[in-house]
Amino acid sequence: MDGLKERFEAAGYAVTAPPLRFHDEKRSSPALATTGLADYAADLEDEIRALKAPPILVGHSMGGLLAQMLAARVKVAALILLAPSPPWGVAPTTLFEIGAAHAMHLQPGHWNQVLEPNRDVALAHSLDRLPRDKRDEVYGRFVAESGRAMFEVMNWALDFNQSSAVDAKSVTAPMLFLTGSEDKINPPSTVENIAKLYGDRATAEVLDGMGHWLIGEPGWEKLAQRALDWLKAQRL
Repeated sequence: MDGLKERFEAAGYAVTAPPLRFHDEKRSSPALATTGLADYAADLEDEIRALKAPPILVGHSMGGLLAQMLAARVKVAALILLAPSPPWGVAPTTLFEIGAAHAMHLQPGHWNQVLEPNRDVALAHSLDRLPRDKRDEVYGRFVAESGRAMFEVMNWALDFNQSSAVDAKSVTAPMLFLTGSEDKINPPSTVENIAKLYGDRATAEVLDGMGHWLIGEPGWEKLAQRALDWLKAQRL
């Protein structure tokens, strides 16, 4: 999120980019395995409540889902959701999404494990729109993820706790959804269905030629400017 942070600060916003629990260490903690979305959201909610004014939340992928969860719990000024993961109840719209969710079960017990980054998967599906000479540099900053959180995101239908559920009616802030036309992980068709949950509070746009790594692939500068222009139109 470094580039976006710099652009927003240059536009006069005070920006904080807190790491998720256990994500600020290269060597993963065993406790990460059973850390879930509720834990991430609780930490971020504490940070939001400590602020002097309702913040603008910017979230990418799973961060976009967390932003939706938080906006239903605390007052926020606006949400900018970049290729957000869907909340509980929003069904996949592509065979790729269905296949990716089923593929998780090839690693038995993944919901209680620390999941280390997979270079082949990342380069094929997340970083595929990056210039080849930049992919390893970005991948080198990846850290492990919680198996429980990934289960709650990708296989929500099996999560009886409904950890990723969002009370859409409680989200009252304006929302900007931005998705890459070539995104395989959270494709435009699925993100459009997420936006529909929020009615006229949501604006959904597709960025032609972009993939999942909206925060750093070619074109991210235009994305940042679009977000800033939208905020200006909201008088924020």
